[in-house]
Amino acid sequence: MTTIDILEETYFSLTANKVRTALTMLGIIIGISSVIAMVSIGQGAQASIESNISSMGSDLIIVQPGAPRTQGAGVQGMRGGAKSLTQEDAAAIVKEIPLVKAVAPEISTRLQVTTKGMNTNTTVDGVTSSYPGVKNVQIDQGSFITDQNTKSFAKVAVIGPTVQTDLFAEGVSPIGKTIRIKSIEFKVIGVTKAKGGSGFGNADDMIFIPLTTAGRYFSGDQYVTTINVQAIDSNSMAEVQTEVTDLLLTRHHISDPTLADFSTMNLADLVSTVSSVTGTFTTLLAAIAAISLLVGGIGIMNMMLTTVTERTKEIGLRKSVGAKKRDINLQFLAEAVMLTFSGGVAGVALGWLIAYGISAAGILQTSISISSILLAFGVSAGIGIVFGYYPARKAGAMNPIDALRYE
Repeated sequence: MTTIDILEETYFSLTANKVRTALTMLGIIIGISSVIAMVSIGQGAQASIESNISSMGSDLIIVQPGAPRTQGAGVQGMRGGAKSLTQEDAAAIVKEIPLVKAVAPEISTRLQVTTKGMNTNTTVDGVTSSYPGVKNVQIDQGSFITDQNTKSFAKVAVIGPTVQTDLFAEGVSPIGKTIRIKSIEFKVIGVTKAKGGSGFGNADDMIFIPLTTAGRYFSGDQYVTTINVQAIDSNSMAEVQTEVTDLLLTRHHISDPTLADFSTMNLADLVSTVSSVTGTFTTLLAAIAAISLLVGGIGIMNMMLTTVTERTKEIGLRKSVGAKKRDINLQFLAEAVMLTFSGGVAGVALGWLIAYGISAAGILQTSISISSILLAFGVSAGIGIVFGYYPARKAGAMNPIDALRYE
C-alpha cells in the first residue's frame, strides 16, 4: 500500500463512526490542553517572580540587621527586627570596598499617611540620593531626594503611583502639595514611575523621605533597617558579599561568623533559587496533567482493539487478496497516530485559549513556550505509536482463513 492509500483508508475508517472517534480524541485533547495550560502557568509564575526580584535592582546585595536563627521547634526568627546596622556601616562599605559601585541605606517603617480627608497606611522609607540608581527607581514627575535634602533634614517626600492614587484625586498632580506622616507635614517633590508588583516592599506603594529625616522623626537613632550594596558587575557579587561580611564582622567586633548580628542576601542567588523552585513546581504541574494523557492513551488502545474486532472479516479479506502483515500493521497504526495527532492539535489550541483566558482575566500571567507546544505534539504522536502498536500487531497477525470465518 502506498502512503496515499494508507491516509485515505485512515480517513474513511475514522469518519465512519464520528461520535466514537470524537470521544476517543477527547481524552487526548484534555490531556494535551492540561499540560500546555499547567506549563504556561508555571512558566508565567516563574517569569513574574524573577521580574519582581530583578526590579529590586541589579547586581544587588542586601544587608539586614539580625541573623536568621532557629527558635523553639525550628521556627526561624524575623530578619531585620534587630538594630545592629548604622549609617556609618553603610559609609564604610562604599569607602573601603573597591568593588562596590554604590550603597543605599534605608530606614523603613509602615505608617499612616493623610492629606485633606484621604489617608493610607503605607511604607515610609528613609533613603539617600543613591537609592534610585541602586534600586532601579525612576522619577515620573518632579525630582528625587537630593544630598542637600539629606544634609538639611528636609521634610520632603517622593511618593509612588499607588500612594498618589490613594491620597489625591485622579489626574491631580501632587507636586508641591502637603501630606502628613505621623502628624508631621511633608512637601511632595516627586512621583516615581510604576514598576508593578504587590505586597510589602512594593515600590509603587511607598513614600521616600530623606534618611536623616526618617532617623530624627521616626526611628530616633542612627540605625538603619537595610543596607543595599550594588556591585560594579554581576561577576563581582560573590566577592563583594564576602568582603561586606568580613568588614561588618570587624566593625562589630565579632570573631565568630555564626554569631553575626546581620545577614546578607545575594539577589542573583535568590533568582537562581526561585527559578529552581518554580521549575520544579512547573514540572510537577505538567506531570499531574500528563496523567490524563495516559488515560487518553488507554482510551485509544481500547478503541483500536474494538475496531480490530469489528473489522476482522475485512482484515481476512485484505490478506486473502495479497495484503501483507506490514500493510495491515501500518493501516491500524496510522489510525491511532492520526487520532492522537488530531487530538494534539485541538489540545494545543484549547490549552492556548485557557492560558490566554487566565492572563486576560488578570488571574495570573501565563507564558506559552514553543518547546512546550513541540513537546505536546511529540507526546501525542508517541502515545499513538505506543498505544496503537498492540492493536495493529494483533490485526496484522490474524490468520486470513480464521478471520474470514469470524462471526
